[in-house]
Amino acid sequence: MSQKIDADHARFRHIVRGKIKENLKRFITRGEILGKKGKDIVSIPLPQIQIPRFMYGHKDTGGTGQGEGEVGTVLAPGEVEEGPGTAGSDPSEHIVEVDITIEELAEILGEELELPRIEPRGKRRLEAEKSRYTGIHRVGPESLRHFKRTYKAALKRQIASGLYNPENPVVVPIRADKRYRSWKVSWLPESNAVIIYMMDVSGSMGEEQKEMVRVESFWIDTWLQSQYEGLDVRYITHDAAAREVDHETFFHTRESGGTMISSAYQLCADLISAEYSSGEWNIYPFHFSDGDNWSSDDTRACMDILKNRIFPSVNQFGYGQVESPYGSGQFIKDLGEVFPEEEKLVLSEIPDREAIITSIREFLGKGR
Repeated sequence: MSQKIDADHARFRHIVRGKIKENLKRFITRGEILGKKGKDIVSIPLPQIQIPRFMYGHKDTGGTGQGEGEVGTVLAPGEVEEGPGTAGSDPSEHIVEVDITIEELAEILGEELELPRIEPRGKRRLEAEKSRYTGIHRVGPESLRHFKRTYKAALKRQIASGLYNPENPVVVPIRADKRYRSWKVSWLPESNAVIIYMMDVSGSMGEEQKEMVRVESFWIDTWLQSQYEGLDVRYITHDAAAREVDHETFFHTRESGGTMISSAYQLCADLISAEYSSGEWNIYPFHFSDGDNWSSDDTRACMDILKNRIFPSVNQFGYGQVESPYGSGQFIKDLGEVFPEEEKLVLSEIPDREAIITSIREFLGKGR
């Protein structure tokens, strides 16, 4: 019985995975799961899927249906009280929230967007062996027996077979109940990674533009976390001046004023120089803006910092330009003209939420 339960649960997880793939585009573009993220787990709302389960009734209810009942009584439909309104003809949509690990979510993202594995720089040939307990088997050494899983399997079996006595709750596992931890050896690059997010928070960047940045950065984080053992994330906001901020401030700050993009690039370059050696770290700066800059002189300063300080140190520099009714959109054109053959530069235009998937593929599709 317990083996059948395990098989049914595995089948259910397979269905859940298929449902997530089916709805992945909606999850990515609408940001439905961003507010439901824990340390390692995300809750995903899936429509029209429920886990079947037994519901125990109260004692002394008289058997099937309601009332005392007698042997031979013919069962008939109960009376339904009439109420206001009319019955609908459409089925309702049932929603259940299913927990999934960040690691599994990244795997689904990689499969659906066909993302290549990251090729780490620096100590790319030095790898660290890491054993992780990733599953449960029915055979194994006693030293790895999972006592909680073993107890639950034995309890399920005794309840299903009618051997469990609540007044004498003794649970005795047999050989078929025993569960053992299993492990998988993986090889991880010794180098860690850092993402440096930069965002324009000047007056031309509205709340919708910032929300698109928030959604895209979540999925970039999710993928890069699956590729590296350690991942640092730093945040820089800028208008006419740049400042390093925390995660909460980065996504919720409301500012106005002019735009000097060079201030953010200067701070980013200083941060890399002071804390992240390119020989030890895989460095991924991402800058999001509406393409408006204060002057052509500041744009030239940006190009100089990129060429001489940022490009030599990073794996990849991503510039994402969100469309705004107030921004000129000129900066992405300037980058393309000055660096037409720079392999480390990835440019992505994000006119609306539907373009987020394409943008993620552009940023992560080269495997750097």
